Amino acid sequence: MNSTVIGIDIAKRVFQLYWVDIETGEIVSLQLKREKFLAYFVNRQPCLIGMEACGGAQHWARELIKLGHEVKLLAGKFVKSFVMGNKSDAADAKAIWIAVQQPGVKPIAIKTEQQQAILALHRMRQGLIKVRTMQVNALRGLLTEYGEVMPQGKAGLRKGIAVALERTAERLPGIVIEALREQWQRITELDTQMVEIERKLQSWLKSNLAAKAIANIPGVGLLTATAAVATMGDAKAFRSGREFAAWVGLVPKQTGTGGKTRLLGISKRGDTYLRTLLIHGARSVLMHAKQPGAWVDELGKRRPSNVVVVALANKMARTIWAMLAHERAYQGDWVSIKPA
Repeated sequence: MNSTVIGIDIAKRVFQLYWVDIETGEIVSLQLKREKFLAYFVNRQPCLIGMEACGGAQHWARELIKLGHEVKLLAGKFVKSFVMGNKSDAADAKAIWIAVQQPGVKPIAIKTEQQQAILALHRMRQGLIKVRTMQVNALRGLLTEYGEVMPQGKAGLRKGIAVALERTAERLPGIVIEALREQWQRITELDTQMVEIERKLQSWLKSNLAAKAIANIPGVGLLTATAAVATMGDAKAFRSGREFAAWVGLVPKQTGTGGKTRLLGISKRGDTYLRTLLIHGARSVLMHAKQPGAWVDELGKRRPSNVVVVALANKMARTIWAMLAHERAYQGDWVSIKPA
């Protein structure tokens, strides 16, 4: 394979390329329009291409792989360390070219279109939840202005909204009551849209063997199973379950000097959404499971509850990786044995 390495800074309209010619040593900085980007790589010898994992990077990575090139997507925080001087497209492309050649830099998994479609559903559902929360809080605040203090939470609002509107209808102008009813109608429509998204995720879960398998893990439900499979990409891209748990952000920070290493709190690096789902799933296991397990019981005697929750979420992440990487079914009594 040709050892040429190319760093590409992608944007909506303009693509900046940077590489060093391996035969002449010439430094090349080239700018291409979007329409000519793929055509330029059709006739090139296969090479290693580094790109920052930003909007559209997954699409371009898949297209370049179809042309026979090797593509690595890098997190923006790694690329930023190699930007020298003022920031520009050319400087970013050079920084990507340097970063992609560094040992130990973990590339981001290149996802299939189906995996990205599932993540798109999750992002749309997140957006609907955010809008619904704002609408609920706004409606509760408007009712408070007229002396109707509603219980916290969507369930409390749903239970008392009808009575509150009837009471205020007797003393407020009809135009205000009509606007409040429309606000509540928008909230119920958002609920309907979220249910429809969850129905689509459920349909995909039934057809995907990997997601169906990890859904048997206690604490892993519809959202966690589908998000984990779609976010992880290829499970074998991670060397171990611990590496996947660290990628999600479920391991402590480390600081060390003089040969001594000290563990700090959870780093919160990695994928925030998947980490949140795993932690909520672990908390549900501790709250509702009749027998969480001897390991959890023993840990609960020594550590605070939140530490136990994160530790269980870490274990769930490792279990997910092991099942997907080794293509195994879930076994609740499985005991991992360290190789000799």
